[in-house]
Amino acid sequence: MKQWAGLFVALLPAFGAFAGEPDWRGYAEVLQGSVTQGSKHGTELALVDYAGLKKSGALDAVYRTLAAFPLGELKSRQEKLAFYINAYNILALKTVVDHWPVESIKDVGNLIKPVWDKPAGELGGKAVTLGQIEHAILRTMGEPRIHLAIVCASVSCPDLRNEAYTAAQLDRQLDEQAQRFLDNKGKGLQVADGRIRVSKIFDWFGKDFDQNGGVEAFVRRFRPQLPTLPVEADIAYDWTVNGVSNEN
Repeated sequence: MKQWAGLFVALLPAFGAFAGEPDWRGYAEVLQGSVTQGSKHGTELALVDYAGLKKSGALDAVYRTLAAFPLGELKSRQEKLAFYINAYNILALKTVVDHWPVESIKDVGNLIKPVWDKPAGELGGKAVTLGQIEHAILRTMGEPRIHLAIVCASVSCPDLRNEAYTAAQLDRQLDEQAQRFLDNKGKGLQVADGRIRVSKIFDWFGKDFDQNGGVEAFVRRFRPQLPTLPVEADIAYDWTVNGVSNEN
């Protein structure tokens, strides 16, 4: 009996990979090994070594883990949010790696079929697009902070973290993402010319912030010392790929 108990304990980590969330350790290793802080076009950001990822094939194993995960294991709202944020970011990375070198992720698509509407991979045995994950899944879950967590492989996007999102840490991680983005003068928030300028993300998805009192209330939650000035979501968006500069 003790031998069986020992075997059960030994197998727990293997089963744990499917206990509500995938085993994100491989993804974390990719992030830690391929994402570095730097700057591009005058904006501070997390840069991705896409050429290195293409050469190593490390992202392929991460994608296989993601694609094989049984979606029925996702029970709680937090598990679903964390999973699909990670899924979006992994598939955005995969899209760029699969077509590397590119100047912009948008170059993968065209006017008739934008990259957001092209199959980016499979989840639960079905082909999905980045647009489906963002609009049909994540946005319907009523969490506006997702817009500061999903990363469309561009300079003006929020930065990739060096860790995966998890259900247990999600609230803290999303708050940190919002704070970091709004602290970034290059793409998140600027005070200039008698106004507070924020990313166009807050224009494109403004309605999603209504549950938080609107864009201005959301912004001031993370930047409470801002002066009393009008808030305008008009910082120019740079769609250049967030790749290491010397490889573009």
